[in-house]
Amino acid sequence: MGKRDQFEAAIPFSWMQRDNGGLHGGLGDLIVGIKHVLFANLDSGDSRPLYDETGSILSVQGEVSLATGDAAQGFGSGTTSFGAFAAYDQLLPQQAFIQVQAGTELPVHTQYSAHSVYFRSAFGKSFNQGMGLGRQWTPMVEFVANRDLVSGSRTDWDVVPEFQVTLSRRQHVRAALGYDVPLNDTVGRSTQLMMYVLWDWFDGGLLEGW
Repeated sequence: MGKRDQFEAAIPFSWMQRDNGGLHGGLGDLIVGIKHVLFANLDSGDSRPLYDETGSILSVQGEVSLATGDAAQGFGSGTTSFGAFAAYDQLLPQQAFIQVQAGTELPVHTQYSAHSVYFRSAFGKSFNQGMGLGRQWTPMVEFVANRDLVSGSRTDWDVVPEFQVTLSRRQHVRAALGYDVPLNDTVGRSTQLMMYVLWDWFDGGLLEGW
């Protein structure tokens, strides 16, 4: 949406383990948002190769989470929620990077879910085939903190080792796999295998660039 704005949609799907064994799956709460870039700088240098650029970007996003998931089955929050966050990314030499994000989630009905704040940070490095123009492999580790805005609550910390790979050579279709491990308050917070598929449709159709 122009040079500074972006529309995003997230459609989560998850599997839950039944009490009597086995798995069942379902769609979660649909999330739509608008992101705006406040500042962006990319420095490639006169003699620096494409894959060795440095720079930074700061953006903000407002979003709404619609109560489309089945809360009784554990696939949704049971209420519409509004959210906002700020994100800062620093691209380092040799395709290393640091990403930080801080935001809040404000459900309409707090009997289902409390107002909360969160912080996320990721550290990683990308490796490219074809001098930066082919498939890209990105191992990283993410640290996640979440705290409910209620009296007596504690901050929950998780660590998420993960791995992202571009599925298309154009790099506009990507997939990632991660394993979320709670570091504290582990009662009722189990480990989770997580994944996503991302399609940046500004850079081309889903079937293009392979």
